[in-house]
Amino acid sequence: MLIAFNNEKRKPWLLVGVSLFNKENNMSNHEKFMQMAIDLAEYNVREGQGGPFGAVIVKDGMVLARSANKVVPNNDPTAHAEVSAIRLACQELGTYSLAGCEIYTSCEPCPMCLGAIYWARIDKIYYANTKADAAEIGFDDHFIYQELDLPMSERRLPVVQMMRNEALGAFKLWSESEGKTEY
Repeated sequence: MLIAFNNEKRKPWLLVGVSLFNKENNMSNHEKFMQMAIDLAEYNVREGQGGPFGAVIVKDGMVLARSANKVVPNNDPTAHAEVSAIRLACQELGTYSLAGCEIYTSCEPCPMCLGAIYWARIDKIYYANTKADAAEIGFDDHFIYQELDLPMSERRLPVVQMMRNEALGAFKLWSESEGKTEY
């Protein structure tokens, strides 16, 4: 279903305040949420906003947050669709934990996004395109997986440890703090 908006036809779930579901649609909720992520990815490309990636975070069958890839418009290499949606969902719930939530993403998460999903404690990932599909269009993160398997001394990006003893002071303060919030 498309609706007119400023002389353009857009799918209603891309607009704020428009109901996602209609009773005539026979898609499962999983398919509807995934279609939303896919539509966000396509919309992002059509609008020239960035990469072809979209993500939707759902809790108890309700959409908490959705985002497309925002790397280019935000000048932020961490603003992948999944990370952007996680930030929005955490703000919506007022917590750093998205336990009880699921994420629908138009592509298998990259290593950074997968790490963020784990740290956010999201219960389940649904994805459409594979990392191999992404690599075919120039979004190849295979080198990151390879780098992670190497000892630090053999990685392409130089890594230098320094001032560990001084930095351990912050860890000691944390471990002794009675007011800390563990996450």
